Amino acid sequence: MLPSHDSAEPVIVFDDVSIAFDEKQVLRNLSFTLYHGQTKVLFGVAGTGKTLILKLSLGLVKPDSGRITVLDEDVTAMREHDLFSLRQRIGMVFQESALFDSLNVEDNVSFRLREERVPPDEITRRVAQALSFVELEHTVAMFPSELSGGMRRRVAIARAIISKPELLLYDSPTAGLDPVTSTTIIELLVKQRDAYKVSALMVTHRLQDAFTMATHAFSPSQNKMVPVPPGSDWDSKTSFLVLRDGLKIFEGSAAEIATSDDAYIKEYLSP
Repeated sequence: MLPSHDSAEPVIVFDDVSIAFDEKQVLRNLSFTLYHGQTKVLFGVAGTGKTLILKLSLGLVKPDSGRITVLDEDVTAMREHDLFSLRQRIGMVFQESALFDSLNVEDNVSFRLREERVPPDEITRRVAQALSFVELEHTVAMFPSELSGGMRRRVAIARAIISKPELLLYDSPTAGLDPVTSTTIIELLVKQRDAYKVSALMVTHRLQDAFTMATHAFSPSQNKMVPVPPGSDWDSKTSFLVLRDGLKIFEGSAAEIATSDDAYIKEYLSP
């Protein structure tokens, strides 16, 4: 059972955050809030600080100025020991899956639980549950080298969700995958959002992924992602944030970004 939360409760708050590397300003006075149950999709060309935002949220990098609050904790002021405890409440899916090549799927997925000394029977049960979620129960004894790119990404999602995180961070989860496999991954992300109400930040370069998330819902009765009829009052809980030269130039819904008059946004959205 996941913890109960108020949907208006902030999960991540960036308050006037700035950071530079080698005198190059990467983020400039960035402010945004991710609320419980929401997914915020980060867009922007390479070098605009999207992945950096994930690292800042994990406390792996400290900003030069501003304040970052994650799950009610000020990560800009936390010690490394306390950050470790916070990270146990967060799941991370890396662009290249980042699986351990020498471990089979079961050991990859259960890695965090073993580090936390969870009893073996409980580990077995939760590995089976996580792999069932991503529909890869049959891969339990396989090694990463035996998996396709899409399967490795799904195993990475299973590893991220096995500890029942309150927050998920996705770094280009469909990068390098074909359209059909990408849709499978997005369906899993939508299921996490709608069935389990998990909050998420997602970095992506694929506009189609974000618009799919914003226009589809997970149907428990059909056990799949389905399109939402146009004009419905359903709230996708998915919003977009666009960065340019370290500045936030847009934040809003799929409908708002699709009808934006901003010249840069229009160019960014053009095929």
